[in-house]
Amino acid sequence: MASIKNLKKDINYVLGDVIEYALDVSALKNAPKKGEEIIDEAIETFDSLISKVNDSKVENKKAHFKSINQELEDKAKGLVEKINSL
Repeated sequence: MASIKNLKKDINYVLGDVIEYALDVSALKNAPKKGEEIIDEAIETFDSLISKVNDSKVENKKAHFKSINQELEDKAKGLVEKINSL
């Protein structure tokens, strides 16, 4: 099992890269409003995932962290698809 520290870093790096990509693409395509919406969604996802990681009232921690990692992948892919469709 990966450490909690590494999971938090992964969340930060992945969603940070998504935000940076959204900024770049929205600037190139001249669609700042849609870019802001995607960035806001990425920030909400970040907050949600970090709060799930910090939840200490979980019985099966290994399964809990694995589901968080899977949710990170799914949300990041969805956000990238939205950015590509701009």
